Amino acid sequence: MQAPRTRVQRRPVHGVLLLDKPLGFSSNDALQKAKWLLRAEKAGHTGTLDPLATGVLPLCFGAATKFSQLHLDADKTYETTVRLGLTTTTADAEGEIVQQRPVACSMGQVVEVLDRFMGPIAQLPPMHSALKKDGKALYEYARAGQIVERQPRNVVIHELELLEMQLEGDAPFLRLKVECSKGTYIRTLGEDIGEALGCGGHLVALRRVATGPFEAAQCITLAALEALSEEERLARLLLCEALLPQHTRVTLSEQDAGRFLSGMRRRGAWPDADAAAVFGDQPHALLGTAHVKAGELIPSRLLSPTEIQQILETQP
Repeated sequence: MQAPRTRVQRRPVHGVLLLDKPLGFSSNDALQKAKWLLRAEKAGHTGTLDPLATGVLPLCFGAATKFSQLHLDADKTYETTVRLGLTTTTADAEGEIVQQRPVACSMGQVVEVLDRFMGPIAQLPPMHSALKKDGKALYEYARAGQIVERQPRNVVIHELELLEMQLEGDAPFLRLKVECSKGTYIRTLGEDIGEALGCGGHLVALRRVATGPFEAAQCITLAALEALSEEERLARLLLCEALLPQHTRVTLSEQDAGRFLSGMRRRGAWPDADAAAVFGDQPHALLGTAHVKAGELIPSRLLSPTEIQQILETQP
């Protein structure tokens, strides 16, 4: 007879965990495992990473979930390997091979094609993606054998660096480093580069090495997180304001902080700012986000007094 599962006693946890997502895990699988290890009440991630992909996945807990949406707009950096000569149904190694062609391109042609994909480009979202049409994810249509009309999306490739190349042998490939804007499909990019070279291609490896200000070297794996004590796991959390590095910092007096937290606008000699991170002075704590217009501080997202107190109590 199977032993009953131990019920986890949840608790309020606030902050950002930089996770190195393992291969084969969906972003939600990784999130739920980390949430269980931290015994957190509330958690969310800052945008999905395919099961095929590994690397930087910032996870938000408690009050940090209020700012997770802001991170979706961050630029991302990937390292990826494109297997040339084979196209698949999903543009990656999980799909079935649909076409095989010889690889007859030169190094010069590769460099010329990569240059073509630099800067602003239009991408047709892949059918095997989470993008929704009429309330259903595209991958749901794809699994049912349907192909639906999709509109091209404009993205920007800031950097496209050739790290390694093999154009001969049984498994020709390109290994690339891609720095890109939000919404870029690396699978589609790999497939399109293969088509431009005349041989086709699909992704066989994908690793996100940076997202916004966060880099892979700062991340922890699920296995390493599990090996830590409970105190050590909590110590891995960054403060909520780690999600607001580009925000103008505004600090309020105790009296103004209380009024700001109740949703009231404050007046001061602040320059106009589209995004501000607002802190209380005594004690020093993040209160929320706002924008400044004509000397007026206008609240956007606010932490609750309870959340602020819990954060202050758990800070070292």
